This record gives sequence, C-alpha cells and structure tokens, in this order.
Amino acid sequence: MTKHILVCTDLDRTLLPNGKQAESPGARAAFTRLVSSPEVTLAYVSGRHRSLVEDAIREYELPLPDWVIGDVGTTIYQVHAEEWLHWSEWEQEVSADWRGLTADNLRPLFTDLESLHIQEESKQNRYKLSYYVPLQTDIRALQQEMSRRLNMASMAASLIYSVDEAASTGLLDVLPALATKLHAVEFLMQHQGFDYANTVFAGDSGNDLPVLASAVPSVLVANADYEVIVQAKTQSLQQGTMAALYLAQGGFLGMNGNYSAGIIEGVAHYHPDTQLWMKKDHEQ
Repeated sequence: MTKHILVCTDLDRTLLPNGKQAESPGARAAFTRLVSSPEVTLAYVSGRHRSLVEDAIREYELPLPDWVIGDVGTTIYQVHAEEWLHWSEWEQEVSADWRGLTADNLRPLFTDLESLHIQEESKQNRYKLSYYVPLQTDIRALQQEMSRRLNMASMAASLIYSVDEAASTGLLDVLPALATKLHAVEFLMQHQGFDYANTVFAGDSGNDLPVLASAVPSVLVANADYEVIVQAKTQSLQQGTMAALYLAQGGFLGMNGNYSAGIIEGVAHYHPDTQLWMKKDHEQ
C-alpha cells in the first residue's frame, strides 16, 4: 500500500459474523492481514459499550484496534496495547447540544410513551438514552413525537433506530445531535489527519446510515438487510453521495461479500492498490 488509510468498521453483523448469513472461510484472517499493515489505522465503530467491545475482541479473536468509537458514537477511546484512553475532547464537543444536561435528565420527557422500554443501565451513559421498541411500532410517528418533545425542551438531539435481529426487537437511541457515528468518525478523521480520500467505513444497520449516506467512502456489506440497503441508496441519492457508497457483491478473493469479506472488498474497491497486497497474502 502506498498511503495511510483509516479503516472504520461497525462490529455486529458487519465485522462479527453474528447474523443469519454464512461467513466466508478465511475472511476474518484476510481482514486481520489488511489491518495489521503499518499503513492502516483501525477503528471499531459500534453501538456496544466498552466491555462488550472487549468481549467481541476476545470471542472472535479480532485484531486490537487503534481507536474505538462506542455507544453509537457517544464515546471515543484511543487504544494502546491493553490500555484504553477515554477521549474527553469528544464529550466536550457533544455536551453543548444538551446544555449541560445528561441522558437521565431527558428520561421524564418520554415516560408516557408505551412503546418505549428502557434498556439496561449498562447500555446507558451520560449522552446516550437507549430504548427497546417492538418491531410492529410505527417508528416514524414515534420519532416525530419524540422530536417534538425534544424541540420544545430546546434539546438538539439525534434519534437513531436499528434492529437487533437476534433478539427480534428494535433499538432506539437518543443522542446529542453531534454524537452520531458520522460526526464521531469525522471528528476522528479531522484530529488524526485523515480525509475522504483515505478513509473507508463499513456497516450494515440503521445506526450506520448517517455514515453510509455521507461523503465518507463507505461499504455496505452483502448481508445487510434489504431495508437498510434501500434507505442507504435513497439517502445517498438525496445527498448526492452515491459515489461514496459501495454495495459489496461477493466474488473478491472468491468470498461471498458478507461480514469481513464485504469490508475487504470495499477497501479494495476504494483503494485498488490494496487488492494486490491482499491477493498475494490470500494465495500464500
């Protein structure tokens, strides 16, 4: 590889093969070879909090990242060996949206909404208020009502919806407006000297849509839900960013494009010089 690249990837059902579709044999090994290059900076971008990210690294024998954007973009850690350094600059960046208040202060706004079921305390943090939502819920109407109440309280917030396939439930996060995966990735890019020309993001779900539809070069892995694919295409067309959205098809290195196979396929699409490097290692 001829230039430094920032590879940012979601975990569940993107890098982690914990969805319904099959994982290509050797795909994670090829991903590890890619990100082990000194020319690559690796960031995990996940809805998981720190301990669950650490669990995933151990369970799936993932390479240790340089950065972890966790809690759907509300926390950022710099990782040195086994030491995780909390990046306080990011919390300072997003705190103004809630005028000094925290997620606990926002809970009373939504207590009468019967479709919202508060998630476990371990899944909450200072700037992340998280709910379970039944799949049959009219999400658009719910989000509109929640947005109305937040606006009346003069709170700048993002409402991020995704689906937990394994648990067959919806997930709805209330975050400061800036505390999305997109803004966290862009904050990391700006502070670490990366730009759109040398960054690649990979995702599969609803909370990845802000990045997938942005100007950040992104790959949607082949195992993504059809609804997410439709939304990513629609939003990218609306924003004029279709050139920055790649849909993994499979076939690269003989793999199926699911999970990590889709990630490396997307990196090779945006940075063809990585393709020969990965193929050489793949064939050895």
